[in-house]
Amino acid sequence: MKTLVLFPLVSLCALAEVRTMTLKQAIDVAMQQNPDVVLARLDQQRARADVTIAKDAFIPKVYAGSGVAYTSGFPMSIDGNAPAIVQAKTQMSIFDRPQTYRVAQANEVVRGAEIDIGARQDEAVYRVVSAFLDAEQASRSLAAADRQVESLVRVQGLVDARIAEGRDLPIESRRANVKVLQARQRTQALTADLINAETTLALILGLDPGDRVHAAQEERVLPALPDSEDRSIEQALGNNREIRRLESNLQAKNLEVKGHKAERLPKVELVAQYSMLSRYNNYDKFFPEFQRNNVELGASFQIPVLIGRAASAYSVQAETEAVKIRTEITRTRARITADLHRAYQDIQRSESARDLARADLDLAREQLTLDLAQYDEGRLLMAQVEASRATEQEKWLAYYDSQHAVEVARLNVLRQSGILASSLK
Repeated sequence: MKTLVLFPLVSLCALAEVRTMTLKQAIDVAMQQNPDVVLARLDQQRARADVTIAKDAFIPKVYAGSGVAYTSGFPMSIDGNAPAIVQAKTQMSIFDRPQTYRVAQANEVVRGAEIDIGARQDEAVYRVVSAFLDAEQASRSLAAADRQVESLVRVQGLVDARIAEGRDLPIESRRANVKVLQARQRTQALTADLINAETTLALILGLDPGDRVHAAQEERVLPALPDSEDRSIEQALGNNREIRRLESNLQAKNLEVKGHKAERLPKVELVAQYSMLSRYNNYDKFFPEFQRNNVELGASFQIPVLIGRAASAYSVQAETEAVKIRTEITRTRARITADLHRAYQDIQRSESARDLARADLDLAREQLTLDLAQYDEGRLLMAQVEASRATEQEKWLAYYDSQHAVEVARLNVLRQSGILASSLK
């Protein structure tokens, strides 16, 4: 029984794959395979089918069949039609204003589905870039943490040698060991972060379960931001797909309102029919003249006299929904403006923190250079030099974190402005 349970897990691990991709490659894969994008495309296909269904009333349909029956006496009608050898009839709407509005509403739903695909694609790009940066930052931080562990292990060895020579107290060895354990714990945490980031990236790309995507190391320039915060807000309000989607929904609701109000208008339908009759149904006995081939062509007019109150109630419901959508549009525009204000503040804070981390790193590197010079002159121990190396790697970790925060903040501004996908092309 255990073998049967473990076999699928072993097979899954064997099929797992680590793929190395650049950021552009990852975005291209996401545009094709991201589950949310795929689902949005399926919704679009369904919306297009709804347009075909709505237009069906204006497309002629022809039905053919036979009404053959034995007649004794007067040729009575079958389902409203006289007995015939062959019968064909067609009908279609010529003028049906409510149905016309339903067609327009279905077309607007298709347009909204196209906007939704773009929104899902933009969201997929943002998630890919975010996960890619997380994986890249975790990889760099893990390399720096490994170097820090190596330096601290060397420090511990040198401290132990001094203790053996009686030149240091035993507590120094325990202190060095604690630092090594702390560094190794950080390495384990960063390893888990790297695996999680690479797995998340693979899931966003729609890859197989268990796959991971390794971020390829490449020289990459951060996309340029809009010229100013006001320009960014202007672009966001003009390009935001959420607003465009709401506006499409509003247009669809307005068409629905018109459709309900149009129920009071007359409707015209084409009526056409052909029948081939036979003498054995006694037509020649009861009618002055028998004609085998018979054709009817005309139009059917329906004029509403009393249509009830349902159409009016439906119209009120649709108008209420339209008002709610207008309110949502206003709230969304205000939220986007506020979000961009906060996003620019985040950029300022993250850039300030990055500058501080860079200055701190430069100071640590300069200190290491001085320590190496003093070691060469015999005025400093190697343990102190290795401690300075470990401190330098600590500063590298802080710098990588601050640089990642800057990239994420800029990424958020580009996303809020609606120009993230275009700026990465």
